[in-house]
Amino acid sequence: QVQLVESGGGLVQAGGSLRLSCAASGRNFNRYSMGWFRQAPGKEREFVGRISRNTGSTYYVDSVKGRFTISRDNAKNTAYLQMNSLKPEDTAVYFCAAAYLTMFPDNRSDYDSWGQGTQVTVSS
Repeated sequence: QVQLVESGGGLVQAGGSLRLSCAASGRNFNRYSMGWFRQAPGKEREFVGRISRNTGSTYYVDSVKGRFTISRDNAKNTAYLQMNSLKPEDTAVYFCAAAYLTMFPDNRSDYDSWGQGTQVTVSS
């Protein structure tokens, strides 16, 4: 397993941008597809999107499509979530997760390792 640490969260006004980072320790980062999830107060953790381990193909849920971009830098063992045009409903704790040797992990159960999360608050 890899250990994951998120950073980059904070308070931003609606319409603003943030970039979250997910630093992975351990070996073979390129064998992991990386996903992002979020959990708002009183709600279940929801899938935001992911980037595949080999092809770098991405997938996003409809609510963030066109506003959020997931990328990765295998040389730095880091995945990113660029969030633009933020809305108050994007307010949540954001988690990154890693899925070992899985090409298209689109479900929470596909992921082996989780970070502790970083808070994103979007004010109106």
